[in-house]
Amino acid sequence: MARSINQIQQQIIDVKQTDPTLSGYTWSDSKVAVWRLWTYVVAVCIWTLENLFDYHKSEIERIITTQKPHTLQWYVHKAKLFQLGETLPDGSDSYTVASTDPLVTIIKHASAVELSNLVRIKVAKDNGGALEALTTVELAAFSGYMNRIKDAGVRLQLTSSNPDILQLILSVYYDPLVLTSAGTRIDGTSSTPVLNAVNGFLANLPFNGVFVLNNLIGSLQAIDGVEIGSVVSAQANYAATPYVPITVRYTPDAGYMVLDETYFNANILYTPYSVV
Repeated sequence: MARSINQIQQQIIDVKQTDPTLSGYTWSDSKVAVWRLWTYVVAVCIWTLENLFDYHKSEIERIITTQKPHTLQWYVHKAKLFQLGETLPDGSDSYTVASTDPLVTIIKHASAVELSNLVRIKVAKDNGGALEALTTVELAAFSGYMNRIKDAGVRLQLTSSNPDILQLILSVYYDPLVLTSAGTRIDGTSSTPVLNAVNGFLANLPFNGVFVLNNLIGSLQAIDGVEIGSVVSAQANYAATPYVPITVRYTPDAGYMVLDETYFNANILYTPYSVV
């Protein structure tokens, strides 16, 4: 890690003071003395060089992390480089020209998980800030790309699915000075502050991140006007599978999840909070 300019300059001065030849000369103690200015100039040069070394080291580490084969991060990196409608040069795992067109580089979110005898790669698009599954045609093209660049002998399971659905039953004790009995803000700034907080919490989960019930409760407690936010029931499903209860944590099969707002609005109870 690069030292500061002051640290480097002070080290130069300390060495000068202990040098038997240099210490014998009479030096001005002024901060603008020529010899002090030269120590500053040299210190800046050394500081610049040390920062260049740090940058070079971090760049090399990044390249190793993203390009080294046989790592899950390598598969994630390669998945995000997929270009829809573009072919790969013969014998290469990289496109000739990197595209910045969002209609071409469609995969914005990816994760790789090692399962028994295979690597599962989940991917999703970004549609105006909302995650979205690839179409059948897009997924087929992506599968062709990944199977061409993958390591020999590695079995891949490539999926891009609609979001898992979260159903919640909440009991909210609210401050009647801030919220109405319907959960709207009295000052009119928001008609659905609790719903917005839950949707915001889900949107901020990392792709393929774990949904933790206690963390959701913490986000409810942080809402202005909510004194107590209690999750009476939480359950989720994906595709056509049955709903499963969430007691502690849940990992979305699709890599992301959304709230069933109709179910949510029908199953939230607001109770005025009174100070005992």
